[in-house]
Amino acid sequence: MSIVITTAQLKTIYDYAEAIYPEECCGILLGRIDGVSKIVVEVIETINIWEKSEVTTLKNLDDLNRTKHSRYTISPRDILQAQKRGRDLQLDIVGFFHSHPDAPSIPSTCDRERAWEIYSYPIISVTNGKINDIKSWVLNSEEIFQLNPV
Repeated sequence: MSIVITTAQLKTIYDYAEAIYPEECCGILLGRIDGVSKIVVEVIETINIWEKSEVTTLKNLDDLNRTKHSRYTISPRDILQAQKRGRDLQLDIVGFFHSHPDAPSIPSTCDRERAWEIYSYPIISVTNGKINDIKSWVLNSEEIFQLNPV
C-alpha cells in the first residue's frame, strides 16, 4: 500500500527536519486509507522527548549511549491529541515520520522494534543540515521493513 503525500506536506516535513537538525525530528501523519493507498491529509510536527531514562529492558542497553541525534520518542499526549483530532476530522493516524541526521533513510533496529504493521514510517535523511533523501517503510507480518512507495 503506497502513501500519498503532497509536495506542500513534504515541504513541511523537510523544513521541520532541517530546523531540528542535528537532532531527530518526529511527527504524526493523519489521513485516510482508500484500500490501495494511505492518503495523508495533515502533518503534525511533534517534539522529540527522547531521554535516556526510557531505557527499561536489557535489549535496549545500547540506547543508554543514544541522544536525540539518533533516537526519538513522541509523547503519548501528542499521540492521544492526534487521535482525538483525527476522530473529529474523520481521519486516522496513517503513519509516523522522523529524520535520521547524518545517516541514511533506512530503518534502524530501534525503528523496527517500535513499529506496527498498520502504519507507514517515512524517514528523512538530513546531511549537514540539508535534506538528502526520504524513503517510507512499512513493517510486514514477518516484522521486516519493506519500502512503502511515496
